[in-house]
Amino acid sequence: MSSLKDKRIVITGGTTGIGRATVRLLVGQGARVVTVGRDESALAEALESMRELPGRVHGVTADLGTRAGVERLFAEADARLGGLDALVSNAALGADPIDAMEEEAWRYVVAVNLVGAMSATRAALARLGRGGQVVIVGSISAAIHAPGESVYSATKAGLSAFAETLRKEVEQRGLRVSLIEPGTVGTDMQESSAEEQREKVARHEMLLAEDIAETIGFVLSRPPRVDVVTLRVEPRVQELP
Repeated sequence: MSSLKDKRIVITGGTTGIGRATVRLLVGQGARVVTVGRDESALAEALESMRELPGRVHGVTADLGTRAGVERLFAEADARLGGLDALVSNAALGADPIDAMEEEAWRYVVAVNLVGAMSATRAALARLGRGGQVVIVGSISAAIHAPGESVYSATKAGLSAFAETLRKEVEQRGLRVSLIEPGTVGTDMQESSAEEQREKVARHEMLLAEDIAETIGFVLSRPPRVDVVTLRVEPRVQELP
């Protein structure tokens, strides 16, 4: 394992779910992290809960569905980190079937989930030196095509193709790109209540956000000779359409 102490990492979507669990894990290992969220109060609460951890964490309120939001995030990263070792692209929104959403609503989901992730990755590539890493959090929705997920699965399928192609484009620069595709995870994105989620976790039908955070930590701590290309992580009893 390579130490994550003092590693300079940007994590998108760090106020809830997988993103928040990842920020906590990496800062707990001594990393220096800048994260981003759309809700100022949620971001402040998340940051305050991690102040006693060994690493350092800073946050910025920004909308990654906009070009200005991505620019604001990386301006903060430049000021706080002075360089970059890794990006964890995690921010995402859930969605209804396309014909159950207003035009602007589904376009915004695409703007955050796909365009925002690509834009953040492009900004990270301009800052990453040899040995740098990009970890993109996708979803098994890219492959299973569950009814009701026409918009969401399209964005995640786009991320899958983006990550796998980008890896080939940047490997000669000594950069690594990894795609993590979680199955069902207990997060705010789930429609089930907190109690229902606990029951599903107990039945091995749902993962904890911390399970995916640990997967991300595993990828980031591999030695330079190891390239983790794609990891599909499911609960033992994954419901499929």
